Amino acid sequence: MERFIQRRWRLFGVAIVLGVGVLYVGGTLQCKGLGFPLDDGWIHQTYARNLANTGQLAYVPGQVSLGSTSPLWSAVLSLGYVLRLPPVLWSYVLGGAGWLATGWTAAALARRLFPRRRAVALWVGLACLFEWHLAWAAFSGMETTLFCFLSLLLIERYAARAHPFLLGGIGGLLFLARPEGVVLVALLAGVIALDRRGPGPAPAGVWDKGLLVVWVEFAAGLAVLVLPYVVFNVIVSGQLFPNTFYAKQAEYHDLLAQPLWIRLWQVVRRPVIGAQILLLPGFVWQAIQSVRAQPEANGTRTLRMLPGVWWGVYHAIYALRMPVDYQYGRYLMPTIPFLLFYGVIGTSRWIRTHSHRLAPRLFSRAMPAAIGCLFVAFLIVGQQAYVDDVCVINGEMVDVAHWLKGHTPADALVAAHDIGAIGYLGERALLDLAGLITPEVIPFIRDEAQLAQFIVAQEADYLVTFPSWYRQMTADERFVRVYQTDCAVTRRRGGDNMAVYRIRE
Repeated sequence: MERFIQRRWRLFGVAIVLGVGVLYVGGTLQCKGLGFPLDDGWIHQTYARNLANTGQLAYVPGQVSLGSTSPLWSAVLSLGYVLRLPPVLWSYVLGGAGWLATGWTAAALARRLFPRRRAVALWVGLACLFEWHLAWAAFSGMETTLFCFLSLLLIERYAARAHPFLLGGIGGLLFLARPEGVVLVALLAGVIALDRRGPGPAPAGVWDKGLLVVWVEFAAGLAVLVLPYVVFNVIVSGQLFPNTFYAKQAEYHDLLAQPLWIRLWQVVRRPVIGAQILLLPGFVWQAIQSVRAQPEANGTRTLRMLPGVWWGVYHAIYALRMPVDYQYGRYLMPTIPFLLFYGVIGTSRWIRTHSHRLAPRLFSRAMPAAIGCLFVAFLIVGQQAYVDDVCVINGEMVDVAHWLKGHTPADALVAAHDIGAIGYLGERALLDLAGLITPEVIPFIRDEAQLAQFIVAQEADYLVTFPSWYRQMTADERFVRVYQTDCAVTRRRGGDNMAVYRIRE
């Protein structure tokens, strides 16, 4: 019977992802073609295309660079080019698969950690598959759902007592999906140590070894994937992490002047907008219960704490280093499955449909109904946000890319912020004012005067940006506006249209 339920649940998950995919992607047909809701999706496409065609992780063919924060995502995207699949559709398939795997794995983790509440595990998975941020991310062309899936898989496989070498390999994939994944790997290494110091004998099988041996096996699996990439980074740039890791922190460094509590609020608030706002009390209650639980011989108590610890540490990292919440908090979206995990399990403990008292019975009926309605409502609202976002990118960056390709010399040098669609579709040499492929600008990334001097010194022919992003530079007489887009969605949102400036000698 349980296997039958599991098969039905998996099929239902597939139906949800396909249905939402049609709803979200189909709505963008009004946006001058398919696309992505943010320019970074085109950056990954450029790396993937060049990786498939040249075998190099390069934004410009022949120039190896470290602008990709997620080499794993670039690699799986590149398979679409090798197989000659439509690139944008292939990214949708991969993102949707990552989203589906996130729901399945969240449910599997709930069954592992809370075996007496197996029915609740299905609701954990469904919550992930109805969450609007994750739907937006699945079809954004980004690695977000892949990172969510690997984060959950690492914990779930440890709960299943997978071999330490395999766990290290999953941790390596997680790091290659996003560099902050190394923090979860370190947390799991700590859990391994705490578990083996707990009451009772060590688990049988491959885990019936000394802690040092287990750590060595774990580290070996991690090193197989991580070490070559780190060596590659050091050889190319002398740094451990990709340029993006440093460029983004430099770009938003001024935000660190805010008090820490404001930064924490800024990074926490966006991911809780949705049905999960009703799950927050359950999240807090379950987090407290996980800490207060009595130690168990199998280490489950320590592992039950890990989702909450990871949720808190992840937000703390961004509050301390890059407290931004734009694009619905896209950098914080990987925390949402863990919020839903604790929130659903904690809330379910208060559901007593057969209570003899009226108040618990009313709560037990009203709360699930309210949560379900909010999930559906926000999924629909998220669809309109997704469509508008794609229309903006297509009407701004993609439009400019086509203009550059049709109105500028093939050897023109373009200084731009952002470079995604322009790099992929415009096929012009670029100076990246965001520092992803032009790391020389990182030390003065917020200094418009020095940026302008750098652009002129590099003999760039054109500047592409939103005028409001560089008010001082775009007012300089050396930069002459020659083209501006006419995207109505951008103006409706209160923004200005992207412009192209010819640079006088």
